[in-house]
Amino acid sequence: MERTREIKSTHDERPITTWNGFVVMAVGLALVCFGVWQLFQGLMYGRSAPVTGLVSAIAIFVVLFVAGLLFLSGLYTLQPNEAALLQLFGSYRGTTRVAGLRGTNPFYTRRKVSLRARNLNGERLKVNDKRGNPIEIAAVVVWRVDDTAKASFDVDNYENYVKLQSEAAVRHLASSFAYDHGDVDPDAPLEPTLLGGSELISRALVMELQQRLAKAGVVVDEARLMHLAYAPEIAQVMLRRQQAEAIIAARQKIVHGAVSMVEMALRELSEKKVV
Repeated sequence: MERTREIKSTHDERPITTWNGFVVMAVGLALVCFGVWQLFQGLMYGRSAPVTGLVSAIAIFVVLFVAGLLFLSGLYTLQPNEAALLQLFGSYRGTTRVAGLRGTNPFYTRRKVSLRARNLNGERLKVNDKRGNPIEIAAVVVWRVDDTAKASFDVDNYENYVKLQSEAAVRHLASSFAYDHGDVDPDAPLEPTLLGGSELISRALVMELQQRLAKAGVVVDEARLMHLAYAPEIAQVMLRRQQAEAIIAARQKIVHGAVSMVEMALRELSEKKVV
């Protein structure tokens, strides 16, 4: 039971309260200064009872000085679009996104995570499309961290995780669609292709990436194909096929135009009762 619960459990980000850093710094400096002043007072006015006055002055100084250092050690700064994960002896306590100089428990371990949008320029991948044709494809992905707890604790390295899962998503997308329509039955319904359905392909890629990256607390803002071409070994063959298709289409238009002209001539002759 315990093992099953541990496998299914995930970390969800939860907010935590922090303090104004300037107030914490003022309190810490005041404690340190007050401790030094107490030590000075004990040394100056404790001559009537040297041992007792010196011991009490040193004890007060140590307590106030250590308390002041603890206050000051709890200070940290955050930039805009940046978060800090707070942990106490390895236990996750919460995440704060308040920018500026802040103060918190000095025993908390603070780890900063950037929330800014990032670009992933994918490498060119050689895959087979839906018809088995080898193609080269690459995508650019705009992503950002949304859940800092999942990004830090549910995956080992979320940046590497995004890179690998993006490559897997692009490969799966390329195998799900054909490069272009090619030689298809004219009566059959046309399916979206990688070359012709850019908007639909982009939406499908975003959905695929979001499903894969949700475990890492990552949100995909945009994803588009930035490179799409036939593989070099069949590029020349496909180019000759496209040229042949263009020639056939041109001949069909010429024949269609000639037939239309003949029909128009016959219609005019019939209207004038020549034929």
